[in-house]
Amino acid sequence: MKQCRITLFVKELSVRIRKELIREGSFQITATILLCLSMAFFVVILGIFINDHVRKFIVSEEFYLPQLTKFSPLSPWSPYSQFLCNTSLFSSPTSPPLNSSTSNGALRDLIAPKELWHSMSDKELMWRASMVPYLVDYPFDRTPKVAFMFLSRGRLPLASFWEKFFKGHAGLYSIYLHTSPEYHNEMPESSVFYKRRIPSKPVDWGKATMVDAERRLLANALLDFSNERFVLLSETCIPLFNFTTIYNYLINSNHSFVSSFDDPRHIGRGRYNKQMWPTITLPDWRKGSQWFEVRRNLAVEIVSDVTYYPIFKEHCRPPCYMDEHYLATLVNKLRPEMNSNRSITWVDWSRGGSHPTKFVRKDVTEAFLNQARYGLNCSYNRGLSSICFLFARKFHPSTLEPLLRIAPSLLGFDP
Repeated sequence: MKQCRITLFVKELSVRIRKELIREGSFQITATILLCLSMAFFVVILGIFINDHVRKFIVSEEFYLPQLTKFSPLSPWSPYSQFLCNTSLFSSPTSPPLNSSTSNGALRDLIAPKELWHSMSDKELMWRASMVPYLVDYPFDRTPKVAFMFLSRGRLPLASFWEKFFKGHAGLYSIYLHTSPEYHNEMPESSVFYKRRIPSKPVDWGKATMVDAERRLLANALLDFSNERFVLLSETCIPLFNFTTIYNYLINSNHSFVSSFDDPRHIGRGRYNKQMWPTITLPDWRKGSQWFEVRRNLAVEIVSDVTYYPIFKEHCRPPCYMDEHYLATLVNKLRPEMNSNRSITWVDWSRGGSHPTKFVRKDVTEAFLNQARYGLNCSYNRGLSSICFLFARKFHPSTLEPLLRIAPSLLGFDP
């Protein structure tokens, strides 16, 4: 009996010990799980804290600015160099000048790309061309240049005449050619037009592609920081004065030369599309000549426009001709005070029709050219000038011979 009681006691004690062990084990497991969760939460919080402070440290000026002098020269096509053009870092008076021998090569490539040909899309090109440095003072000796932008189907039949015009004035001009993509002929290496073609796309008369080509020319010309004035020309255009006269006229002008006026006729206001409202209203609507000349600051605004251009492209279609209305309206909307509201390219519309008169060999005389050169007076820098037109069009290839014969005496070109 006594032995039986002892056996029962041992069994009961064994059961109690087992229950305590199970209870204690559950508690330990629960405690372990809670501890692990707490540690994981702590690690996450610590990681966020460290990441935030490290990022602030990296982008701080104390860490960043002293390293600028140690950077290797940036490629002009590097996304980072393009970003720097438009950040406040270069507005700091402590920024090091870019005048070391190691940076001159990169700086030259940045301010004037060696090669005009590139693989950028139009969107990338417009973005690149819209970059404007914050610093007003250029870190190099800048001589302002005039960009001559030729919008042509193919060859330039009057190239010999233009060669004489440019002769002896290297460093004061840049040339850009937008031709049909199918045109691959290259000018002789001795020509000022040698390798001056830009990546081009097809152009249709009266269509948005015409304005696309104009913006493409402007954007490529803006990549050269020395270009200050930008004039659009065609293969049928000629200069009416020598280079020095035209250069001084443009560089010293306070205004751009974009023809822009309110035409109440059906070929003016009659082309306005009400679907453009309210971004573009009828009082905003303007008409003008396709052939323009603009200052650099206005050129940047033209290639940067993402507000009005899509509306024109969607709602200005024949019989609304985008090249006659887009730029005239845009300048009137954005910077009317910067514009002279007239063109500097002379044409003859006296015969009527959709296109101006095309002049042939027999038309070219000194009297005829002087009529275009001094036919009227106009406003120039708040004064009057007898020189209103610097260029003229449309000249047939047959006019080359008389032009070359007259040029030395009339325009002061070298014979």
